[in-house]
Amino acid sequence: MHIPDAFIPMGQALVYWVIALIFIALALRWARRSMGEEKIPLVAVLAAGIFAIQALNIPIPWGTSGHMVGAALAAIVLGSPYAGVFVLTLVLLVQGVIFGDGGITVMGANIVNMGVVGGFIGYYGYTAIKRVIGNAYAAAFIAGWASLFISAILCAVELAVAGTFPLALGLTMMGTYHAVIGLIEGGITAVALYLIASARPDILEHPAGVSA
Repeated sequence: MHIPDAFIPMGQALVYWVIALIFIALALRWARRSMGEEKIPLVAVLAAGIFAIQALNIPIPWGTSGHMVGAALAAIVLGSPYAGVFVLTLVLLVQGVIFGDGGITVMGANIVNMGVVGGFIGYYGYTAIKRVIGNAYAAAFIAGWASLFISAILCAVELAVAGTFPLALGLTMMGTYHAVIGLIEGGITAVALYLIASARPDILEHPAGVSA
C-alpha cells in the first residue's frame, strides 16, 4: 500500500501532505498529553512490530503493494485514533527515509491512508462494534480488517485521480488482495489485544481496552 514517488502529481501530493501534517500535529498533541513514560516501551514495541509486519509486501498489478498496516492495533491498544497516526508516522518515516519503502513526496498520502484512515477506522470501528456485539476480540478482528480494506480502497481512488491506474482495475486488484490480507490483519489485531489484555490489562485505555 506504500505509494512510490511519481505515482501522484506533486500538486496532489502537497494536498495530502497538508492533510497529513494537520493530523500529525494533533497526534503530537495527543502524545504530549497522554503518552507518559510508562507507555513509551509499549509504543516502541508496537512500532517495531508494525514495521516488521509491513515488511511482508506482495506486489499488486494495477495497484501498489499488499501488506498489513497495524494502525488499528496501535489505536485500540493506546486508546486513541491519534495513536495510530503517531505510530504509523514514525514507521513510515523510517521506511521512506532510510529504507526507501514508499516515496518521500507522496509520504503525506501514505500517512493519510495508513495512519489517519487506518487509525480512525480501526479505533472507532472497534469501539462501535464492541458496543453492539459485546465481544472485544471479535470487534478487534472486524475493525482490523475494515481499517486495512478501506485504506486500500482509498489508495486505489487516489491513484485513479492521479491518472496512474484505471479506477475499476485499481479497486478490483487493491480491494481483492487486501480483503484477503485483511483477514490476517484482523487476526493479528485480535490476538495481540487478547495477549496484552491477559498479561497487562492495566495498560489498555478505556474505552478501547477490554472491559471487565
